[in-house]
Amino acid sequence: MLAKLAVLLGLAMLAVPPATAASAIGVARNHPVHAPARTSGDGLAREGPIAPTDLCSGQADADAPTPVQLEAMRCLIDFARRDAGLAPLSGSDRLDRSADAKSADILRCDEFSHSACGRDFDFWLERVDYIPARCWRVSENLAWRSGPLTTAREIFGLLIHSPMHRANILGPYSQVGLGLRVGNLRGHGAAHVWTQHFGSHC
Repeated sequence: MLAKLAVLLGLAMLAVPPATAASAIGVARNHPVHAPARTSGDGLAREGPIAPTDLCSGQADADAPTPVQLEAMRCLIDFARRDAGLAPLSGSDRLDRSADAKSADILRCDEFSHSACGRDFDFWLERVDYIPARCWRVSENLAWRSGPLTTAREIFGLLIHSPMHRANILGPYSQVGLGLRVGNLRGHGAAHVWTQHFGSHC
């Protein structure tokens, strides 16, 4: 019998236009979405702009070291953006730190939410000094999964096939930061909790 499988996705966006940097104008969405996995017989996602397994090393290995899985996710994001005619995203140490802290919050407080631990969506983005700036745009994708299909490829497949999460991946951003933590969440062991933070400054 296959191990219990859990999949949840979350999305948040917040943007501040240059002329109104003091007032947060935009939209923040906070609604977990149950989404079925789209897989082939071998359990690997096949639909849409997902890089071949030999292009993004480690994407199909849930037991790969965390840095390998993070790099695989970056590769998957950039492949999808290039497929859409968009520029790849540069890395950001600050966005990496904010994304990692959000994934840690979700596990620490056992709460899959953009406001995990009672913190505002942009708490860690502010804490690492990514915002405020003169003008900025940020968004957040969240996903977690437990069970046999917890690879970066499977998580990315779920996100890219969700219209609003896809909009963040292919959005008007220049940078990305990623966080991955593994732990117990909602009674599920070895839950892989992913946070994607997208951002840009003027």
